[in-house]
Amino acid sequence: MAIRLDVTNLVATADGRAGVPLATFQGAQARFAAAHAHLVQQRAAGILGFLDLPANEGLLAQVEQFAAEAKGKYKDVVVLGIGGSALGPIAVRTALKPSGWNAMMDDPRGGLPRLHVLDNVDPRTIAALLAALDLRTTLFIVTSKSGGTGETMAQFLVVQDRLKQATLPIDEHVVFVTDPAKGALRAIAARDKIPALDVPPNVGGRFSVLCPVGTLPAALVGVDVRAMLAGAADMAARCGTDDLAKNPAGAFAVLQWLADTTQGRHVHVLMPYRDALRDMAAWFVQLWAESLGKIQPGGASVGPTPIPALGATDQHSQVQLFMEGPQDKTVTFITTAGHETDVTIPAGYGDIEELGYLAGHTLGELLDVERVATAGALAKRGRPSMTLTLDTVDAWHVGALFMFFGIATVYGGHLYGVNPLDQPGVELGKQYTFARLGRAGYDAARAEFESLPKPDPRFAY
Repeated sequence: MAIRLDVTNLVATADGRAGVPLATFQGAQARFAAAHAHLVQQRAAGILGFLDLPANEGLLAQVEQFAAEAKGKYKDVVVLGIGGSALGPIAVRTALKPSGWNAMMDDPRGGLPRLHVLDNVDPRTIAALLAALDLRTTLFIVTSKSGGTGETMAQFLVVQDRLKQATLPIDEHVVFVTDPAKGALRAIAARDKIPALDVPPNVGGRFSVLCPVGTLPAALVGVDVRAMLAGAADMAARCGTDDLAKNPAGAFAVLQWLADTTQGRHVHVLMPYRDALRDMAAWFVQLWAESLGKIQPGGASVGPTPIPALGATDQHSQVQLFMEGPQDKTVTFITTAGHETDVTIPAGYGDIEELGYLAGHTLGELLDVERVATAGALAKRGRPSMTLTLDTVDAWHVGALFMFFGIATVYGGHLYGVNPLDQPGVELGKQYTFARLGRAGYDAARAEFESLPKPDPRFAY
């Protein structure tokens, strides 16, 4: 089992292929070695907790015990969260459960529950889901490390009230995933005897999919979370070297950084050619954007702009831009070595040229040929790309992919000279939100917001 990274189409050669010059890539070895040394130092200091999640048997025991006790009790599991608390579980569900999982009847799911993720506070969405659920057979996972995430707490208060109106015991229909010792959810858990699983203090939200944030909902719907963690551990071991030629996450991070900072390729497209990995791209977008889009200590703004795409769907939308738009992009394709399931294209209408050539091929073959053709067309037009290949889409490889991108992001932080673990750029918006909703202690933020320019009727159309 393995994940392979092919950067051929992102490294420029003497024959004119576009990309980062080979000498420049190889010349970044010292810079990468420093980034790797910094990662090792931070891990030893207990800062990069996500790297230690695969070996954390305590957290895994929490998940396995809760999942075993919950087996057969619920027909629906609903995650209340936002950001990494939602994007990770969505990516896991899409990758590791059959397409249309929630729409399946009970028997095809083998008695396992549906998995819903409320990743926003849009009242129409939330009201519709709550109206469709039988609360008597529903479990709500409230995920907030701080216990104070405004959107998640609003969702929880709505659910808590619905359970109260239905006279259902909250401790049998709610579980918290939060900080082990502090925060509002931990206090509520102690008061109301609500079960609570831990998010380690040194694991940030967008790096948390391999702890109960992602593994609890995964286990409840039958995903082999031990295999996920094993794949992640294998990838961490592969990336344990400071040799750029042998470290896949290092090669990914360095090439993307060089393409951005030396060639003006500020847009990084992640384009899976498997529907199962569609939501992995959305998860990556948050990870890459929120971690690397920062102001450096010297005051300069840096950071790439990630974009999700899906092959072959986006060959009919975004690829036109990738092919002929500004020369400011790299594309990373994700594929698999084969297809667990395939469908042969029948030989119908063989006398019609536009259909006849398809006969005897398979849908999987068509998808793979389109990916290779797209990569070739991009290369011909001087548009660089790279390809990640998984042996298959299973729990082991998905866990490895999560770890691959997590490690690459930490390397990227050092290369860009920013802290990849914080998100100061979202704090001001939070302060204004708290102020406008009347939260105590935000009078200064309220006054600052009120001093901002008001909408000008001249510019309203």
